[in-house]
Amino acid sequence: MNTQEIIDMGQKYVMNTYGRLPMALVKGEGPYVWDAEGNKYLDFVAGLAVNSLGHCHPKVVEAVREQAGKLMHVSNLYWIEPQVKLAKLLVEKSALDKVFFCNSGAEANEGAIKLARKYAKKYLGPEKYEIITMEKSFHGRTLAAITATAQPKYQKDLDPLPPGFKYVPFNDIQALEEALTPNTCAVMMEPVQGEGGVNVADYEFMQKVSKLCDDKNLLLIFDEVQCGLGRTGKLFAYEYYGVEPDIMTLAKAIAGGVPMGALLAKEKVAGCFQPGDHASTFGGNPLASAAAYAAVSILADGSFLAEVAGKGLYFEEKLHYLQDKYPFITDVRGKGLILGLGITVEGKPIADSCQEKGLLINCVGSNVLRFIPPLTISTEHIDYATAVLDEVMTAI
Repeated sequence: MNTQEIIDMGQKYVMNTYGRLPMALVKGEGPYVWDAEGNKYLDFVAGLAVNSLGHCHPKVVEAVREQAGKLMHVSNLYWIEPQVKLAKLLVEKSALDKVFFCNSGAEANEGAIKLARKYAKKYLGPEKYEIITMEKSFHGRTLAAITATAQPKYQKDLDPLPPGFKYVPFNDIQALEEALTPNTCAVMMEPVQGEGGVNVADYEFMQKVSKLCDDKNLLLIFDEVQCGLGRTGKLFAYEYYGVEPDIMTLAKAIAGGVPMGALLAKEKVAGCFQPGDHASTFGGNPLASAAAYAAVSILADGSFLAEVAGKGLYFEEKLHYLQDKYPFITDVRGKGLILGLGITVEGKPIADSCQEKGLLINCVGSNVLRFIPPLTISTEHIDYATAVLDEVMTAI
């Protein structure tokens, strides 16, 4: 099928929930994708940070092929070997103790919300249910997750929203302190806000949030769905801050392109879930767990992470070069290979022009160009992307 045939069929049969670009991608390898007409693109969107190992990484592909030939799915009524091996790997590489597997970031965050309230009712008192989240956050599209997402545009026409959430400005400890009530049980935040504009938590703010949670006996929940698993140059973004969450959520990159999410928690918190409290039919099934074990084994490698950090600094330098050259660029933001350019002009035309020249990027909001390429890119790929951006911006 050609692109137009795919678009026509999709418009007839698929719900219109995405503002899709008029292109159909049919093949991927490493940092590149091809459309139905055979045009090649350097992919700096990477499936919205899912394809952190690039497209069709050989080790992930082999793990999927091998597992698909043995056992693709059984119920969580039984023990699943690839799942427990993956859980062990995640626990040993993190500061948390137990894992629950699901299918997406939104589902992981739903689980985190449930677990926090379960813990609060058991240890803090029946009045404890309220969770404070950050403005410009994004925690998913399910009803509780979208309520936790402090962006009204995503909540339009979904009333009544579930109660029990309050919002404060990101990096504002005074506002957070003032928002506390006798009902507060947890603070939930992304160390790096992806969909909100690549906003990075200040070190001092994170230190104060952690201390506040300790002092007030509140749970600290980190949503690392987009910024976790090597994206920042460390396996988990919280490692930059010298603090540890009580609960952490993961998804996107965890299984190299196969749908999976994970909810991790400290032992005492995790123990509040007992059989029947929470479940996910497909969560951690043999196929997804095998893919994830292969992917996380690579992402957790120390030399791999050091390379990501180095390439992130290199890309930052290139973006600062563009900032010095073009007055409509206000700032360079991010960590590792989740980076953004703040701009005072509309970002979509820039992204569209880059696409025409063979580079895929995207714009969050209307004025932040976001770059979340595969972590396997080379400095040559970064040079190429910078050259395309430079050429496009020259015409503005």
